[in-house]
Amino acid sequence: MKQFIILAFLLSFIPGVLAQNFNQAKTQLVKIYTNNPEQKEFYCDCDFKFIGKKGAVDLASCGYQVRKNQNRAERIEWEHVMPAENFGRQLQCWQKGGRKNCKKDATFNLMEGDMHNLQPAIGEVNGDRSNYNYSLFTKNFTQYGQCKSAVAFKARQFQPRDEIRGTIARTYLYMSDKYKLNLSRQNEQLMNAWNKMYEPSEWECKRNLLIAKIQGNDNTFITEQCKY
Repeated sequence: MKQFIILAFLLSFIPGVLAQNFNQAKTQLVKIYTNNPEQKEFYCDCDFKFIGKKGAVDLASCGYQVRKNQNRAERIEWEHVMPAENFGRQLQCWQKGGRKNCKKDATFNLMEGDMHNLQPAIGEVNGDRSNYNYSLFTKNFTQYGQCKSAVAFKARQFQPRDEIRGTIARTYLYMSDKYKLNLSRQNEQLMNAWNKMYEPSEWECKRNLLIAKIQGNDNTFITEQCKY
């Protein structure tokens, strides 16, 4: 209860909540990570830095080897942990014309621009992940050098490194709860299991507060496990 009281106190000083969309979210996230330069890229734990709004990845810092796309491997992209298709397809605008048709939909803009669902990722890995479900399928990681994430293209699955599985779980549970999105039985079971197995890191807790100050709401699945 104490953490919720403190969070509510901090949020009470916010002059106004950010008008939420994807472009504004990216701008705010660049500021957050620029002010916290020690934080690493999401899927492979690489060092990166922003030059203006463009994020450059230090591939050598994490032993990353380019699989196919050098240009995308060298840049940071903002990854939707829960893919846009997963939440978009539950909206009428998407069913009538896909993502492009949802650009003027207020609900879609809120979901697409929710900073709690966005993480800085190597562009190549972001592209390879596509909208694949998270899963566990291998103990051998060779696709991206020393990076401990993997993709199974034919099975349309993506296996994230151990250290971020809790973050992924709490993101899915948050998105499902906040926007009343349905998760498959398999996805719900996996996310509940990862949430219990992997506690939030210090950075996950701090990031949650930083986003709450800008966006106006926290991820309660993180907050309830953090010692604020």
